[in-house]
Amino acid sequence: MGTKTMELPLLEDAAAVLDQSDLQDEVIEVPEWGFRLRVRSLTGTERDAFEVSLLENRGKSREVNLRNMRAKLVAASVRKADDSRVFTDGQVEALGSKNAAALQRVFRVAQRLSGLAEDEVDELTVALGNDPSVGSGSD
Repeated sequence: MGTKTMELPLLEDAAAVLDQSDLQDEVIEVPEWGFRLRVRSLTGTERDAFEVSLLENRGKSREVNLRNMRAKLVAASVRKADDSRVFTDGQVEALGSKNAAALQRVFRVAQRLSGLAEDEVDELTVALGNDPSVGSGSD
């Protein structure tokens, strides 16, 4: 009657996880730009850097700055065959000036591959607003 599920083994050795290749990628077509792009999931360190890039210091406080958020994630996620980034941080502003529909299409894939739910930026904003160690943003 019921489906028997296989139970995962208990982790006993860090190397069993650390030696695994667990990054995902997806090639998508962006006809507006005339190219296919390889979009790769972010590592934990890359995701932290992306989230930090959304914070702006304002005196003693920090605020979430969503300016060029899509371009920042796309720049961090689009990769060459050798896994290096196609776009540099210095090119984010120019990337943000590209077709919004194309940018959004790439952003959604990068978002999905890296486990960035749509409401997580809102959660970051709320967390900053509620954490006195980062200030209230009302200076």
